[in-house]
Amino acid sequence: MAVASRKKVLLVEDDDSFREAIGRLLDASDVESASYASAEALLSDAAMTDVACVVSDLKLPGISGLDLLAELRTKGEWPPLILMTAHDEPGRREEARNRGAVAYLVKPFTLAQLLDAIRSAVEQ
Repeated sequence: MAVASRKKVLLVEDDDSFREAIGRLLDASDVESASYASAEALLSDAAMTDVACVVSDLKLPGISGLDLLAELRTKGEWPPLILMTAHDEPGRREEARNRGAVAYLVKPFTLAQLLDAIRSAVEQ
């Protein structure tokens, strides 16, 4: 899947094995990506350019996925953001949407669900 003229999908996930697995799956699906272990690492990356969208875990040490969304907004960078979580709670999906997330995935999800969310985010 070519993502918007080879722009990158940025993946923020604190679980090393899950982050690496998703990165490999994106690569195998012809999606260029860059991975970060924390929101802080993504925010401090001066080379963060040509971003198609951000896929972030909701619960991260330090800055959460929702707080990352707010922080990107204050910096004037507003790539579409997809949240993923293994800890779904009542009302969380609606809160994520109301705060600007374009998709909300509950782990475990399929590669097809992730690729569909990315495709939809990039096309918006």
